[in-house]
Amino acid sequence: MTTTTASPTLVPTGTWVVDPSHSRVEFQVKHLGIASVRGNFGSFEGTLEIGEDLSSAKAYGTVDTASVNTNDEKRDEHLHSADFFDSERHPRISFASKAIVPVDDDTFEIKGDLVIRDVTREVTLMAEVTGTEQDPWGNDRVGLEVTGQIDRGDYGISFNQVLGSGNVLVSEKVKLHLDISAVKQA
Repeated sequence: MTTTTASPTLVPTGTWVVDPSHSRVEFQVKHLGIASVRGNFGSFEGTLEIGEDLSSAKAYGTVDTASVNTNDEKRDEHLHSADFFDSERHPRISFASKAIVPVDDDTFEIKGDLVIRDVTREVTLMAEVTGTEQDPWGNDRVGLEVTGQIDRGDYGISFNQVLGSGNVLVSEKVKLHLDISAVKQA
């Protein structure tokens, strides 16, 4: 007979809402095969629902594709186009967890569905709990650093140009980094 035990979580039980003024949703891609270009989304939201153990925990969120910022207006306009996010037809990117599994005391693997341009793919993200604290206004907060990597071609984003060296203009691999501060709801 096999028995299973519930996995406790470092994040206290409850519903936690991402505070966008103290959080960042970023990505990074190689440009010309030699340098990294970083960008972020200025408009996003997310929620963590934490039960008594991780088997019932959920994480989900969205970003507005029109809020992309790479510190280059022309590049941002190109990212809005059908070559990349196609922001007019696909205004949001969304994520919904399917399983959250502990790796060690403060690191968790989050498997879930990432939807970009109406294409859904399962991804695995790594999340590290960076701490919990009560802010000066009495709000309980939790900090998380979440990382992952996707292949943009899996989502139908295939724009590219091969250079004379054999490198490509934009890498297929996209690194994801979320620095999250979430507030516990009453």
